[in-house]
Amino acid sequence: MPKTLGWTLEEWRNAYRGGQEPEQLLIPLLDSLAADDPAWIARANQSQLDMALSELAGVLRQAGGDLGSLPLYGVPFAVKDNIDAVGFQTTAACPAYAYCPEKDAPVVARLKAAGAVLIGKTNLDQFATGLVGTRSPYGAVPNTFDDRVISGGSSSGSASVVARGLVPFALGTDTAGSGRVPAGLNNLVGLKPTRGAISIEGVVPACRSLDCVSIFALTIDNAGAVFDLAAEPIANDPFSRVAPAGLADRPQSLRRTGDIRRLAVPASPQWFGDSVAQEAWHRALEEFEALGFDLIATDFSLLFELAALLYEGPWVAERHAAVGEFMADHGDRMNPVVRGIIQQAEKFTATDSFRAMYRKETLVKQIDHLLADVDGLLVPTAPIAPTLAQVDAEPVLVNSRMGTYTNFVNLADLAALAIPAGFRSDGLPVGVTLISGAWRDADLQRAAARYLNHHPTPLGATQRQRPSEVQSPVQPAPDTITVAVVGAHLSGMPLNSQLTERRGVCLEQTTTAPNYRLYALPGTTPPKPGLRRVAAQDGAAIIVELWRLPATLFGSFVELVPPPLGIGNVELADGRWVKGFICEGHALENAEDVSHFGGWRAFIEAPQSARR
Repeated sequence: MPKTLGWTLEEWRNAYRGGQEPEQLLIPLLDSLAADDPAWIARANQSQLDMALSELAGVLRQAGGDLGSLPLYGVPFAVKDNIDAVGFQTTAACPAYAYCPEKDAPVVARLKAAGAVLIGKTNLDQFATGLVGTRSPYGAVPNTFDDRVISGGSSSGSASVVARGLVPFALGTDTAGSGRVPAGLNNLVGLKPTRGAISIEGVVPACRSLDCVSIFALTIDNAGAVFDLAAEPIANDPFSRVAPAGLADRPQSLRRTGDIRRLAVPASPQWFGDSVAQEAWHRALEEFEALGFDLIATDFSLLFELAALLYEGPWVAERHAAVGEFMADHGDRMNPVVRGIIQQAEKFTATDSFRAMYRKETLVKQIDHLLADVDGLLVPTAPIAPTLAQVDAEPVLVNSRMGTYTNFVNLADLAALAIPAGFRSDGLPVGVTLISGAWRDADLQRAAARYLNHHPTPLGATQRQRPSEVQSPVQPAPDTITVAVVGAHLSGMPLNSQLTERRGVCLEQTTTAPNYRLYALPGTTPPKPGLRRVAAQDGAAIIVELWRLPATLFGSFVELVPPPLGIGNVELADGRWVKGFICEGHALENAEDVSHFGGWRAFIEAPQSARR
């Protein structure tokens, strides 16, 4: 097996900073991929890899040879085969439907622009219709912990290749839970972002008004970093949208920003006879409560009624709108279960559809009222972990049960994050999902990181130890600018008031990438440091705080920054670039290098004898 098995984004970055070349790592990786692995529909061949490496070299040249400006440089990834990528057919797990796209989906293009290398397209429930991972002519994708158990779907292949450590992240899609259920069943992070935050242009539709591109990753930090790179409004995507201003001022807790502490949990969870899942759920509740989360038992009847609209009502007509013409001519070449589900659209009228839309709007208003006093929801990702044989025996019923706690999320315009929550007594992974209002993606990531830091699980199915989640990345709020402060502007330091007077909010403490040096500038009052970017082998990770400032007040803050300091771009440990303090080189000639302290606060508080 390749040495890259189970590497996180950080490990891939460190390898390239240490002098490794992409072909040295990616060729052995591709050579290790089994030809009969049902998780893949297509894998890159040598010609495709050569082309990808040539494109990567071009991207690096455009970046002036600076690896630091390409946060995914040389990182392999996979995409669900209902997402367009040049050089690969898009099949949606239906060979008769296959076509060759002329351009990448915008989300794929953005990741490639950040340096990522696509190594294959992954299997799925045909036309993304299913939560089981078995409805594909390319074969059922088994669970990565027990091949008798389902992987979950529809993004089955993407979850499988990440869980086994073949790639550090993969793209899926999520309409009714397809980006969460496979994460829960395979010990992964599954990020179902706010609808419209990532463009769905270039994605074969399931329900276009509900579809989301989702992200599978081994860690929350990695999923969040990919989301930050992938999320961008696209002008020609009618379903793309931008976060509205004033989220923090919204009246409902579920729809505003901030810490997620009060969580609604189902008062009477449905387990369909799976007592092992029930036991694991109660353990997870105890763990969340021990961390100070306030769990509020809540009647989920309204949420379940909303969920029923997705498959039991005329919403299924949206799936028919996507593939109805193809089905009319090639229905005999479709999976019979998928065809039967989509054909239900024929029994509904346009009047039925409008009535369902009105009912949906009523239910969403009622749900907002029901959840007005909580910050989010905590639910089981899936209530059961069925075997392949059980799905074969009752394919529709079992699939329906899998979506018990997922189907309502997209209809209600909520964001969700599925995370590992340990293991059942039978050895299978168990997952829970945190849910909150649209645009609260970063809030969900921070709350989930807090839980996983106290209750870590191995990375996917690799048995590798989970690193500490640094509770980042933080998605900038609309009309704000995030700035990294390193010295006298840190919390409690003499110039911190320049931030708080401008309604600055401290988001987190983190570190820079490990290629910076920190210097104490001579003759400054109050004492100030200078930050310099250096080669990776000469650098260190320096502690910084991230502060969020209103964009309208950022200029007045910059005006207060005296020379030789300035505001430029600083790379963080997770690969993000944010605005931050930099220093003119001449001012560092006689400055004291204090990098070994790890940060300015430690230097200031150190006894004089420890300096120089």
